[in-house]
Amino acid sequence: MALSEGIAKLGSVFLAASAQTGGAAVLLCSVAKRLVPPRFDREELRRCLLSMGYQSLGIILATAFVVGIILVLQAYVFIDRYGLRSQLGWGAGFVTIRELGPVLFALMFSGRVGAYTAAELGTMQVTDQVDGLRCLAIDPISYLVVPRVLAMIVSLVCLTIIGNTMALLSASLVGDVLLEVEQHTFWGALLERLTPWDYLTSVLKAGLFGGIIAVTSCYYGLSTSGGAPGVGRSVNASVVASAVAIFVVDFFSTFVAG
Repeated sequence: MALSEGIAKLGSVFLAASAQTGGAAVLLCSVAKRLVPPRFDREELRRCLLSMGYQSLGIILATAFVVGIILVLQAYVFIDRYGLRSQLGWGAGFVTIRELGPVLFALMFSGRVGAYTAAELGTMQVTDQVDGLRCLAIDPISYLVVPRVLAMIVSLVCLTIIGNTMALLSASLVGDVLLEVEQHTFWGALLERLTPWDYLTSVLKAGLFGGIIAVTSCYYGLSTSGGAPGVGRSVNASVVASAVAIFVVDFFSTFVAG
């Protein structure tokens, strides 16, 4: 009896996950259809870029500054052990640009922007504002979803580039002041060992993560039901699903990119 109940619960979880993944995929296809040719509200796009991108700059810079300090301190322990202090810039820069930067900034972005988007659209859904748009012959996907998807992708790419730069600047500063690794040594090793593909990989990952956060938060927001408690459940599900998807996509993208 216990085994059958466990199998039933596992099956229900699998079916729910499949339904949610399928719903997000359908939403993504709907967004793609409205981009060829472009059919979305440009004023809403500008507003989203301001609130999602520019207003997220402070938290990303603060996070990147601390990440750079922690990374260079951790990398120095292993590099100094093998007498490779001159490679501190490469060690800290490779991890920041290829892996830690895009993933960490995406998680911060999801917690701030993705959660807000799910709550905003969820509130509009349970208060019948989305249905009101349909009554006015306004397509909710074109007006609400497409601008947010584009804004999140563009914003996260720009924030990742800026955040990586800030993390490397703080790392080089700490390396110079505390660890006696001069600035020209740090940046020389970084620029010599990293390739253009490393920088491009960071940008591509940021774009993928931005799309994941956008589609996930919009899907859970528009599928909200059950009043105010339903909004809370949608926000929670959006953040968790985005985090899981980011780690899964990061694994496969790293495996493919090498």
